[in-house]
Amino acid sequence: MGKVESFQQFLATQSVEVEILGFILSLLLATILASILAFIYVRYGSSMSNRRMFARNFVLISMTTMVIITVVKSSLALSLGLVGALSIVRFRAAIKEPEELSYLFLAIAIGLGCGAGQWKITVAGFALVAAMILIIRRSSRKSENKNLHITVSGEGSDRPEVSRIVDVLKRHCRAVELKRMDEGSDHSEAAFLIDVDSFEQLEHARSELLRLDRSVHVTFVDNRGLA
Repeated sequence: MGKVESFQQFLATQSVEVEILGFILSLLLATILASILAFIYVRYGSSMSNRRMFARNFVLISMTTMVIITVVKSSLALSLGLVGALSIVRFRAAIKEPEELSYLFLAIAIGLGCGAGQWKITVAGFALVAAMILIIRRSSRKSENKNLHITVSGEGSDRPEVSRIVDVLKRHCRAVELKRMDEGSDHSEAAFLIDVDSFEQLEHARSELLRLDRSVHVTFVDNRGLA
């Protein structure tokens, strides 16, 4: 029993009081860095999903991670308890593209660094990663000229062919780029990156696509906004 009591006493004496001022500063830093990350993702990301909606989670994830790490690092007993809690709690998110997972890990890294009190390393690391993102995106200017994602899907044996869809888009868009094509026995879906100058062009393209077949469904997702 002596070893058990000693271990319990060791755990009890490992608690460290968290400074409120340092906690608030870390929380503010995590919020600022996560907000910058959300702006970078919306502005320079290439995900086909709604990036603005997805980016809203970054601040909450970073702040939550920061609070957890701050509380856990103050006590070895809480650290061991966290391991047990994670073994029964599962977090599942619908990650459709690897880019989304990369930004989620970066948001978590911000929370980890701020929670551990490593402000300089966190800021420096985030600055380097952000710079790399900007450099990579600037080096691939080809897709930056496109401002809308469009998904055209159809069902049945009489669904329109991709060539007909491309012809319609080329008549109303300055640029058309095929990003993804999924086709089955009774269903097809094509995703394009297009560039349009006005809502009138967009409406003309949508109307003509819907006239191709009664089963056609058209979805537009903003990439960087209409001019």
